[in-house]
Amino acid sequence: MFNFLKGVVGGSGGGQKDLPYNIGDPYPSAWSSWSHFRGTSKDDGSPVSIFSLSGSNPQDGRLAAGRNGVKRLRTVRHPNILSFLYSYEVEAVDGSGTKVTIYIVTEPAMPLYEKIKELSLEGTQRDEYYAWGLHQIAKAVSFLNNDCKLVHGNVCLESVVVTQTLDWKLHAFDVLSEYDGTSGTATGPMLPYEWLVGSQYKSVELAKSDWVAIRKSPPWAIDSWGLGCLIYEIFSGMKLGKTEELRNTASIPKSLLPDYQRLLSSTPSRRLNASKLIENSEYFQNKLVDTIHFMEILSLKDSVEKDTFFRKLPNLTEQLPRQIVLKKLFPLLTSALEYGSATAPALTALLKIGSWLSAEEYTLKVLPTIIKLFASNDRAIRVALLQHIDQYGESLSAQAVDEQVYPHVATGFVDTSSILRELTLKSMLIMAPKLSQRNLSGSLLKYLSKLQVDEEPAIRTNTTILLGNIASYLNDGTRKRVLINAFTVRALRDTFSPARGAGVMALCATSSYYDTTEIATRILPNIVVLTIDPDSDVRSKVFQAVDQFMQILKQSNEKSNAGDTAHAGSLGLSSMPGNAGLLEWAMSSLTLKGKPLDQAPIAASNSVRPVTTTTAASSGLIETPSMAPVRVSSSSDFADAPAPPSPTLTDGWGEIENGVHEEQYSDKDGWDDIKPLEEPKPSSALANIQAAQKRPVSQPKPQATSLRSKSTVKAVATKDEDDDLWGSIAVPTPKIASKSLKVKTSGAVEDDDPWAAIAAPPPTTKAKPLSAGRGRGTKAAAPKLGAQRINRTSSSGMQ
Repeated sequence: MFNFLKGVVGGSGGGQKDLPYNIGDPYPSAWSSWSHFRGTSKDDGSPVSIFSLSGSNPQDGRLAAGRNGVKRLRTVRHPNILSFLYSYEVEAVDGSGTKVTIYIVTEPAMPLYEKIKELSLEGTQRDEYYAWGLHQIAKAVSFLNNDCKLVHGNVCLESVVVTQTLDWKLHAFDVLSEYDGTSGTATGPMLPYEWLVGSQYKSVELAKSDWVAIRKSPPWAIDSWGLGCLIYEIFSGMKLGKTEELRNTASIPKSLLPDYQRLLSSTPSRRLNASKLIENSEYFQNKLVDTIHFMEILSLKDSVEKDTFFRKLPNLTEQLPRQIVLKKLFPLLTSALEYGSATAPALTALLKIGSWLSAEEYTLKVLPTIIKLFASNDRAIRVALLQHIDQYGESLSAQAVDEQVYPHVATGFVDTSSILRELTLKSMLIMAPKLSQRNLSGSLLKYLSKLQVDEEPAIRTNTTILLGNIASYLNDGTRKRVLINAFTVRALRDTFSPARGAGVMALCATSSYYDTTEIATRILPNIVVLTIDPDSDVRSKVFQAVDQFMQILKQSNEKSNAGDTAHAGSLGLSSMPGNAGLLEWAMSSLTLKGKPLDQAPIAASNSVRPVTTTTAASSGLIETPSMAPVRVSSSSDFADAPAPPSPTLTDGWGEIENGVHEEQYSDKDGWDDIKPLEEPKPSSALANIQAAQKRPVSQPKPQATSLRSKSTVKAVATKDEDDDLWGSIAVPTPKIASKSLKVKTSGAVEDDDPWAAIAAPPPTTKAKPLSAGRGRGTKAAAPKLGAQRINRTSSSGMQ
């Protein structure tokens, strides 16, 4: 029999060296003759608790009771019963005798009495925590008595331990035995090891060893008495010395007192069942118990209940004991989020509780959960993550952002929800500094190129703002390739006035990246036309920008005159207050919610200052544009173009591959280098009409001239397209004037031209060639060249 029991508890061995756990420091107290030690696993170093019981006589009753406890703890499983991991029994020669030691390894826990002293809770928080603990022990006792028909026999302060999550758990199963009251033939003691129980914890019938009365009593009678003893010890703060002390109820809460008295009834049959104690007691109805109970059965709740609960949880955590929230509620919350049973508002509570942790704990406990959530398909979770990225974004490592977070976040750039697209865009302000050049230049810029023609004006504006902020993280080749085209070709020509203002300020804030040639030929010609912008805010920013860039050119000229030609052509702005001010300007813009027209506030006027320093010579990564008048080669209206489903290799900013400047550009590339306008070549038929323009007989009315001029300018700007890229802000530019002068002097002059009296003003754009056939069925030149009157008169005259 003895050998069989040894096999049950793990067999014999050579000593502690064969135990796969390291035994650490002991706790001051433990139940009965057991010793309680801290311990760790030899495999992975995880913490455990190790209980040991020694005896010099193999037939010692304490060892027999210990083996019973090992067997019961191994087979009885419940959330509120201490979890069994391993057991081991060893025999060792000790002097002249043999020493037998039993080891039980469980989940890490510490004695309840020690934990209460460590927490030092007071007032309402203490009562709430005690209520939660008693609630757990009552459930464990109810499980043993009602479900398993077992009697613990020794419920008291020393038989309860506290885990790392501050859960109370029942152990010390040495006395535990089956309840045999329903068997009419049972005789002898029902609890063979009841002699291990202290006399102060024994009920009246157990103290008398009246097994007949015990078998006639309900299964919970003995353990209900033990629950009463436990309640007394908890609230009095001391261990029970004798049974008579249970009559002192001064320390028992009034809401718990009636149930306490029923637990300690002198009549066993009238004692309160532990299950009834949980259901009926007013004492267990408090915020902490309700909150943890809701979290434990979260999967049974519907979405409305979950949403309501998690919206209240951030405020509720302020009212609960801080240590309990961190060690009990927080693990439940992270688990619920990771496995999908929690709704999006739970993320707010997670981040609030996480803010109470140290930096090291935050990295270990909060960030892994957040990284996992980025892979979620729940759009509400993704929105919540992006809305709160400012709270945890700085704590994410560059490697985690680049490899684990960004690939999931990038899907939001092409999402059908405009809210998600905008939040994804805003998140890049924090993520961009942590991205590799591969993702930054090869992926992010392609998405931003598409967002700059998004159907939402606020998104277009914020894209320009973001690009100005992340310019410093781009390499030189990518900056040369992207910035000017993005800010001038698209932002300055947007129909949304805040977008135009954002483009102007972005040019000012990134002025250190442009040389004087780019400023004179590509930047100033594009911003000067906005000095007559319909929006006064845009006009004021344009004038500041013109002053700033003119100041850069003046300083370059002064250096050139002084003989410093090395830097004269590449003078930039490397340390302008406006550069530092752009980040603040962008942040305030990006944090606005729900106001599309206010999504792009521009920097204050004092953010633009004259140039005070110079930069190194600009690299020759892009060709210097010609001084000839230029216009954008584009065939679509960027302001009205819908957001494409995904970026392609040929996007709005041209080919961007890790900052390498490609030589071949698309003809429809909105961010490609600006090309000069070709010299118009009038056809022979048109040349005859131009010949008559030298001596007009009558001058057109001023109003007609004005209308004709506007029509001519619009025809040139659109290059035979119906959609006007400039929209409501179209204005005549110096480019048009220059071209019209060239066209005017290109034709031959004939003094005896019969059409001179009715000739139209000289055309200002390239005309479509007239058809070779001049029959009656052939249409005349395009009406938008302003030659309708000429064709009509010419037709009648020829007949």
